[in-house]
Amino acid sequence: MNFINCRPGCAACCIAPSITSAIPGMPNGKPAGIPCVQLDENLHCKIFGKPERPACCSGLQANLEMCGADRTYALLWLEQLEQATQPNRNS
Repeated sequence: MNFINCRPGCAACCIAPSITSAIPGMPNGKPAGIPCVQLDENLHCKIFGKPERPACCSGLQANLEMCGADRTYALLWLEQLEQATQPNRNS
């Protein structure tokens, strides 16, 4: 996998996916498509590198497959992943 540095001003991974673990300011996690309350006005994580950052966030690493060439691609890719991994509601 080709890991890359995060694209400035993207924050797709802090918006598109749902997070089920507690986040400071979001004790019940966050729904898909809703920006995390820990994003600042410059789309930087306020708890990056801090122990209160959820493991799912610190474990996610930017890569070419997920991030593509621009923010729009990343948002769409993560939205599709979110939809594909939802539990089957017909079972």
